[in-house]
Amino acid sequence: MKISADDTAVAPHEIGEADLHAPTLYGSGDPHPIWTAMRRHSPVHRQELPDGRSFWSVTRYHDVNDVLRDHTRFTSNRGTLLSILGGRDPAGGKMMAASDPPVHTSMRRPMMDMLSARALRPMVPKVRRVVNRMIAPLAAGSWNLARAAADFPMAFTGTLMGLPEADWPRLTRLTTMAVAPDDPEFRQGKGGGTLASAHHELFSYFSGEVRRRAGEPGDDLVGSLMRMQVGGRAFRHDEIVYNCYSLLLGANVTTPHAVAGTVLALIDHPEEYRRVAADPDLVTGAVEEGLRWSSPANHFMRYVVQPTEIRGVELRRGDAVVAWLGSANRDEEVFADPFRFDVTRSPNRHVAFGFGPHYCIGAPLARIALRLLFEEIVGKVAEFRLDTPVEHLTSNFVAGIKDMRVSARLRQGAAEELEEAISADGPVPVTR
Repeated sequence: MKISADDTAVAPHEIGEADLHAPTLYGSGDPHPIWTAMRRHSPVHRQELPDGRSFWSVTRYHDVNDVLRDHTRFTSNRGTLLSILGGRDPAGGKMMAASDPPVHTSMRRPMMDMLSARALRPMVPKVRRVVNRMIAPLAAGSWNLARAAADFPMAFTGTLMGLPEADWPRLTRLTTMAVAPDDPEFRQGKGGGTLASAHHELFSYFSGEVRRRAGEPGDDLVGSLMRMQVGGRAFRHDEIVYNCYSLLLGANVTTPHAVAGTVLALIDHPEEYRRVAADPDLVTGAVEEGLRWSSPANHFMRYVVQPTEIRGVELRRGDAVVAWLGSANRDEEVFADPFRFDVTRSPNRHVAFGFGPHYCIGAPLARIALRLLFEEIVGKVAEFRLDTPVEHLTSNFVAGIKDMRVSARLRQGAAEELEEAISADGPVPVTR
């Protein structure tokens, strides 16, 4: 997503004209001037769509945290994304992401053990091999980093879920269709059927996967869901399918865009890349700053459970409230000089993975993958160059980059190291 510190393009009286619901704002525009103006002049803002649906936007860091944390006032059961604004999520109370405690907690606890940093430690060598295969094309010239990053999470998420490798490209495309149904590259037809089509295919896929495993679930994440119990009963078929979908979606729509967004930030701020390259201990800080900077999950939505107020604004029962994570991560009250990319920023309490009970369960895996990726990058790449203009994903949910060609000046011996690292795994796949 484009980053700007200038809010002069949006005067206070123009805030009401801003359309935060429009996917095109994030695909070809820049929401940061709007968010900056809202934080200063209208931090709790109501928008009504032409069809009569409406929602409240919260753009301040602490308000975002309150909405995401307090399930007694703001429920997830009716749906958590603007794509279903005004409706009712059929997965409500059945999918971890669309449920409240204690149901949410009973679903989450067993999976947390499988996705903890300690449990994932044995995967580190595999992820490092995947990383080297991913960046190997840099040795040959211009490389579409965003396209390669889109395929990156499936190499470990697909493995953890026990999904056949032949299915990974299709699943990656379907999850992107689900979060960016208005993007011209992923839209099917002229109507609004892309989201429904993506959901149908993904649900059908996982339904078939669950049936195929009947009697022999396996020891992976899908098998864990098949053995799970909630409230003293086994998970029903639809609950397993919904949560398989949620796990895959969470992995595929966050990590790739954190990769592309962080590399773009390091290209735009070469002095910060030089700092990390000179001191690899700064990689962890660069990853966290990259997550704050890119904020791949753009928003989460909740519904008001009972009349409440935020900053003196009264909200009624049933009102939709959208918490904008990208805005919270630029809040001047929390982040000093928030439009400065700083790999040494501390503290850096960003909310790129959300906040509260629904804090991203895959955050440990994402952090491991991103750390390993940037360790290898700074060890092998002396300088990045942006070869073509960046193309952003047309989505109001994912702040994503779908096309970004880069080339690099490699460090001495890096090309040979990449060739050696991937030789045991066979040829490098052609980047789309």
